[in-house]
Amino acid sequence: SELFLVASSRSAGKKINFKGKEHTVIDLEKFEFSKVTIAFFAAGSVVAEKWAHKAAEKTIVIDNSKFFRKDPDIPLIVPEVNSKELAHVKNKNIIANANCSVIPLVVAIKPLHDLYSVKRIVVSTYQSVSGAGKAPMDELLSQTQDYFNNKNLQSKHFTKQIAFNAIPHIDSFLENGYTKEEQKTSDEVKKILDKKIKITSTCVRIPVLVSHSISTNVEFEKKININEIKNILSKSPGCKVVDEQKDGGYITPLEAENSNLTFISRIRKDNSNNKALNFWVVSDNLLKGAALNTVQIAEYLAQHLNK
Repeated sequence: SELFLVASSRSAGKKINFKGKEHTVIDLEKFEFSKVTIAFFAAGSVVAEKWAHKAAEKTIVIDNSKFFRKDPDIPLIVPEVNSKELAHVKNKNIIANANCSVIPLVVAIKPLHDLYSVKRIVVSTYQSVSGAGKAPMDELLSQTQDYFNNKNLQSKHFTKQIAFNAIPHIDSFLENGYTKEEQKTSDEVKKILDKKIKITSTCVRIPVLVSHSISTNVEFEKKININEIKNILSKSPGCKVVDEQKDGGYITPLEAENSNLTFISRIRKDNSNNKALNFWVVSDNLLKGAALNTVQIAEYLAQHLNK
């Protein structure tokens, strides 16, 4: 019934219009969280670490950062997959929102895991620059313009030129040779779906503004039936199968932009393993990969809080 916009002291007092009503931004240091039923945190790990527990003493927090995702006492939620875990929210009154490429991945895999039981997943993600923020988006646009104007290209937000390139590196490197983004993929899929699943991944940044794409190979415990898989995915919540074996019979990042759906294309048997499947997943990382998933969690809570 009421919306409060909260930010740092730098933004306090700013006016923002939403649905025809003007809202004044409130200083986080002065905000009283007991005024709200649900608090959306979308300010990164530093703010989440300092403020989420304080807020959770008085309300339910849905956090969009990575800070709480690995905490065993805090549910990591993708509503189409594991909304039942929200029953545990009262442990700490904090809910974590999953990684922007993990969310569409588990939305696509969950119905197949229920059907055939997933044994192993090999993932290659092709992630848009918006996953890194607005400044990296601006860098892609400016580099593209500079390229056509024969100017020297400057890289500030990526380790190498992003325009007309692909960078197999997202987040910092770990001692095992993987990046933090790749480790997050493994940790979060296991937490959301099944800790027994084996998973390995390579995460690549590509010169696309919005939407993440995922090339996926899944090995199951049982032999698979492609027609059954397509039928199940077509009926699964949040999924849209676009799979025609012809030119253009699949979804690309551009077509997924501004859609709430997780698109699944290029569905085919792995010709080296009769218990394995290849498919292509595309989803708008700013919607289902972030904001939409958070809102869906809130909608679920709104339906069940008083039951």
